[in-house]
Amino acid sequence: MPHDHGLRLDQTVPLFREGYGWLPNRRRRSADGVVECRLMGMRATGLCGPDAARFFYDEEHIRRHGALPPPVLSTLFGHGAVHTLDGAAHRARKAMILALTTGDGVQALAERADRDWGIAASSWHGSDGVVLFRAASRVLTRSVCTWTGIPVADTEVPALADDLLAMVDGFATAGPRHWKARQARRRRENWLAGLVEEVRAGAASAPAGSAVAAVATHRDVDRELLDPCVAAVELINIIRPTVAVSWFLAFAGHALHRWPAVAERLRTGDPAYAAAFAHELRRFYPFAPFVGGRAVHDLSYRGHDIPAGSMVLLDLYGQNHDPQLWTDPYRFNPDRFIGRPVGAFDLIPQGGGDPRTGHRCPGEQITVALLETLPVRLARLDYEVPAQDLTIPLHRIPTRPASGVVITNVRTSDRADERTG
Repeated sequence: MPHDHGLRLDQTVPLFREGYGWLPNRRRRSADGVVECRLMGMRATGLCGPDAARFFYDEEHIRRHGALPPPVLSTLFGHGAVHTLDGAAHRARKAMILALTTGDGVQALAERADRDWGIAASSWHGSDGVVLFRAASRVLTRSVCTWTGIPVADTEVPALADDLLAMVDGFATAGPRHWKARQARRRRENWLAGLVEEVRAGAASAPAGSAVAAVATHRDVDRELLDPCVAAVELINIIRPTVAVSWFLAFAGHALHRWPAVAERLRTGDPAYAAAFAHELRRFYPFAPFVGGRAVHDLSYRGHDIPAGSMVLLDLYGQNHDPQLWTDPYRFNPDRFIGRPVGAFDLIPQGGGDPRTGHRCPGEQITVALLETLPVRLARLDYEVPAQDLTIPLHRIPTRPASGVVITNVRTSDRADERTG
C-alpha cells in the first residue's frame, strides 16, 4: 500500500493550520495527485479533477449518510437535513427543496434582493463606513425571509442575519466561533419549529406557494410529515445559504476594488458579462475547501484502494484553481466564461453533478442569480475604499477579506440607474 507513512499520521491539526491549502498541498506532494491519510482518526482519500468529481458523485461509490461530522451538523446543516440522506429518501426531500430553489422563484428572489439593496444603499449615504459583508447579510436576510414567507420585523433582521452568518462562520473551527454557531442554530431551529407547528395548527398563516407552506406540509418518502425540528432545519437550509452569499458579495467588493477595469465593464449591465463575473467570482475566491463522503463498499481509484466506510474528500478549492482546467488560474478573469458552458463536473465551488439527483448544492441557482444582480448594483455605486486590511487568510475556514470590505462616502449617481438598452 503506497503512502503508508501518511496513513499513520492524523492530519486534523495540519488541516486547521493550513485551511484551504491543506489538501492541495498534499496532492502536490503525491506522485499522482491522490492523497491517502488519516483525518479525525479515520482513513481518508483525497481526490481532485472532473473524473474524481464524477467518481465522488456516483451514489454507487459514495454516500453522505454518516459522513458529515456531528460538529458540522450542529452548526452548518442541522441534524436530519437533506444533506445527510441518500437514495430514495434523499431524492424525495431534495425534490421539495429544488421546487423552491429553482425555476421562476429564483428570479423573484433576485428581483426582491435588487429592490432591498437599493433601499439599503440609500441608507448608507453619509455613513462613516459601511462594512459590505455585514450590510449585504442584512439585505439578503430581509429578502429571503420575505420570499420564503417567514415573518420577520425590520428590527429583528440584524439579529437573525448575525445568527445565520454565525452558523456558516463556525462550522469548521473549534472554540468561540463554533459554540456561537451552535447557539445560533439551536435558537433559530426552536423559533422556526414553533412557526411550523403554528402553521399546521392554523394559528399562523403561510403564503400559498411559499417555502414555509411547502415545508410545513411536505411528506417524506415514508408519507409522514416532517418532524417540526427537521422542518425547521430545512427552512434554515434555504435561508442560511442565501445569506451566505454575503461572503461572495464581500469578495465582489474586493474584486471591484482590485480590478477597476472589471468594475467598469460590470456596471454596463451586460447580462453575459454579469453571468461570467458570477462564475469567475465563485471559481477564483475560496468558499468551501472540500466536500466529503463515505465509500459505500470497497473501491479503487487510479490504483488506490478505498476501503468501505472510509472517508473520501473531493478538493473543491484545488480543482477551481487547477491549471489543467483553467488557464492562468490565479488571475481573476471573467472573460474565461464568456461563451463557455459551465460543466457539471469542472466548476464546482458548491459541489458537482446534477442537483436534481445528487448532492450538488440545491441553492446554487439562487447564488448565481444573486451574483448576476447585486455586484452590478455595487459597481454602479459611487464610494471610496479607505485603507484597511483586505487580506484573505487561507488558514481560516470559511475565509473572507479580513476587514469585511469597508466602503465610505457612499453616494448615488446617474450611473446607479443605468440599464442596457
